[in-house]
Amino acid sequence: MEIDRVPQKKTSKGYLCLVLHAHLPFVRHPESDYMMEENWLYEALTETYLPLLSIFENFCDDRIPFRITMSLTPTLCTMLTDRFLQERYVRHLDKLLELAEKEVDRTKHDKQIQPTALMYLNRFALCKRLFEDVYQRNIISGFKKLQDRGFVEIITCGATHGYFPNMQVNPNAVRAQIKTAVNSYRKFMGCDPAGIWLPECGFYPGLEKYLAEDNLQYFFTETHGILFAEPRPKYGVFAPIYCKGAPVAAFGRDVESSRSVWSAQEGYPGDPDYRDFYRDIGFDLDIDYIAPYIDPIGIRIHTGIKYYRITGKDLPKEPYNRNRALKVAEQHAGNFMFNREKQAQYLSSIMDRPPVIVAPYDAELFGHWWYEGPDWINYLVRKIAFEQDTLELITPSDYLKMYPSNQICEPSFSSWGEGGYSEVWVNDTNSWIYRHLHRMEQKMVQYARQFPEADGVTKRALDQMARELLLAEASDWAFIMKTGTMVQYAVRRTKEHIANFMRLYTDIKNDRIDTNFVALLESHNNIFPEMDYRVYT
Repeated sequence: MEIDRVPQKKTSKGYLCLVLHAHLPFVRHPESDYMMEENWLYEALTETYLPLLSIFENFCDDRIPFRITMSLTPTLCTMLTDRFLQERYVRHLDKLLELAEKEVDRTKHDKQIQPTALMYLNRFALCKRLFEDVYQRNIISGFKKLQDRGFVEIITCGATHGYFPNMQVNPNAVRAQIKTAVNSYRKFMGCDPAGIWLPECGFYPGLEKYLAEDNLQYFFTETHGILFAEPRPKYGVFAPIYCKGAPVAAFGRDVESSRSVWSAQEGYPGDPDYRDFYRDIGFDLDIDYIAPYIDPIGIRIHTGIKYYRITGKDLPKEPYNRNRALKVAEQHAGNFMFNREKQAQYLSSIMDRPPVIVAPYDAELFGHWWYEGPDWINYLVRKIAFEQDTLELITPSDYLKMYPSNQICEPSFSSWGEGGYSEVWVNDTNSWIYRHLHRMEQKMVQYARQFPEADGVTKRALDQMARELLLAEASDWAFIMKTGTMVQYAVRRTKEHIANFMRLYTDIKNDRIDTNFVALLESHNNIFPEMDYRVYT
């Protein structure tokens, strides 16, 4: 592994562990010329992944010392390296560039709006250059290079973001999510993952044993997962603990750093000078003009071109001013750093080691929901490097190497969903899915044991059964059903994977496997080409 990380300054006060969880559910529809849900990937690429990658590369070019932890989930990695989706993203970018050019012309007499129109045109052009010319359509190679050079620590996640606490009735189903994820990580990154992002930060006592089976060194949990651990951790969430059941370290989320970014009342993204997410020309402009750039059947959608700032509650929206927003982002980065410094200074005075402040966020917050989020990270990292001597950026692996002796406790059941436990993923909108999932898990284990050495079309059918089960287990579907957005799609996807699984199960049972049906599923739901159904044994 090539390591050329710029040496960081040595401090004695504390460490900031910035964690970005990059995840999207597996959405790929070759059977349709257009599928609205595929835009989730294209928007995240344009607004989050490419901007973040560009900023990280700039840090390297400027020799800025930094360490950031980032999860790239197996579903996201699969989509980012899928040629079909890469081609569609280029087509999406070409449409955006065409629209942005029209917008620059349309707004040429509006001095308040046109600078923002030009900003979008330049942003989309940069995204296309990075995607096509720099990364040859495969941005995973960019993140891998940053890891190989020692700047970014990439970790894995559950194979399809299955919510582990709701799967614990069948330990082999949990194992399969973990083992499949680790195998996928090896394929994309060329090495073993050091840690794992538990989907939805969902932990239950005993899970650590399955993580240890695949040599995973650490995971993250919600704050109360550590604070309610048994025995109570001496240093709370400011030092990792080792689990009782296996020597796997648990890092807890810091409440204060999370609130600064996430809270609707106190968080930075709600500042009136930041760009408003909801006011988009896809909804504002005349339908005849915008029709080529929204859903072909006329459903208005977000285009990504938004001209207004948040402004303030109950006030008319005012035009977005990019320079003003960037100044605010710099101020917020300075405020965040100042508050973490004060935390570190106090905590270091009462601990026998420098504290580690863990600040985990969904990566898509930065750029997609909070447009200035990547700029905030840019300012924060540079300020930490040059404007203070209290904090140092660190990854969990770095901290464990420096401080290998830690308290042994059992973290408590927890998640970072609303309420802190499982009510987001088990409620009256989605509880119906689990009787199907549990039966499928039982049947998958049954067949994995019944056919220990299958080959030919039988093995292909068993491998595809495993894929369909994993895809049905994705926590995203239950989450969408709870939040009430795109519910029809989430229900449809869940039922389709259940139906596909049951047909394959029945065909194998009756010894009448339809090779055309297997081939169709392999083509459409082509995740995990290295899949081996025996992970369920």
